Amino acid sequence: MLETVSEHACFGGVQRFYRHDSREIGLPMRFSVFMPPQAAHGPVPALFYLAGLTCTEETFMIKAGAQRVAAELGLMLIAPDTSPRGAGVEGETASWDFGVGAGFYLDATQPAWAKHYRMYSYIHELRELVTKELPVDAARIGIFGHSMGGHGALTMALKRPDVFRSVSAFAPIAAPSQCPWGVKAFSGYLGEDKSAWGQYDASLLMTKARTPFPAGILIDQGLGDKFLQEQLYPEAFEAACQTAAQPLTLRRHAGYDHGYYFISTFVEDHLRFHAKNLTA
Repeated sequence: MLETVSEHACFGGVQRFYRHDSREIGLPMRFSVFMPPQAAHGPVPALFYLAGLTCTEETFMIKAGAQRVAAELGLMLIAPDTSPRGAGVEGETASWDFGVGAGFYLDATQPAWAKHYRMYSYIHELRELVTKELPVDAARIGIFGHSMGGHGALTMALKRPDVFRSVSAFAPIAAPSQCPWGVKAFSGYLGEDKSAWGQYDASLLMTKARTPFPAGILIDQGLGDKFLQEQLYPEAFEAACQTAAQPLTLRRHAGYDHGYYFISTFVEDHLRFHAKNLTA
């Protein structure tokens, strides 16, 4: 059952923030939804946005400036929180890049984390929930995200291309098995056995695929991003796409950093990319 936390008129549609009791997480979870004006007349295509480290369900809706174009295109935008809140796991607030605000969109298997840190399964639970409770066209769902959320969007889509018909990302953690953020998260949530890591590594998943998204994947990456060299590895995903015969548009932008000024600059391109694919 959905509880409306707040509601705001926006570009002829409505911006809402919801809370619900999650089966997968075992705790209350929050998410946000922008309903375009077209949703008043029937089901519309939906686009899930997965946010990055330290973000919440509010970040994208407040900072990206996506609602105007979503209203024009008739796209519903859905943004979940980035981790459980109030799980009470020892150490979950000790660092900004692990634990609270840093669920990494996976299902943890290590004993301390396995009960509540189930963000991979939660996204699917949320998809089922909004399809049931809101005017979402279940046959037209896409996914995109930023940084940790870009990693989440790519892995979710690659594992379930039957569910997500389109995928894109802003500055994704494209090869988490190789970077400090990913190694820290995977070790903590999944353990030291690296054979378990590959199921949540987009570059490794892509090497085992064959043209999973024939209409292409869109990625934008700022060349002024301070995390580019050490954490993101877009070149690894690019190489994997070549191996998998996967069409990829990887745009590299001089001067742009890792934040929402970058995202807000290119978010319209991503919305139009998804709208084209979801209405094809």
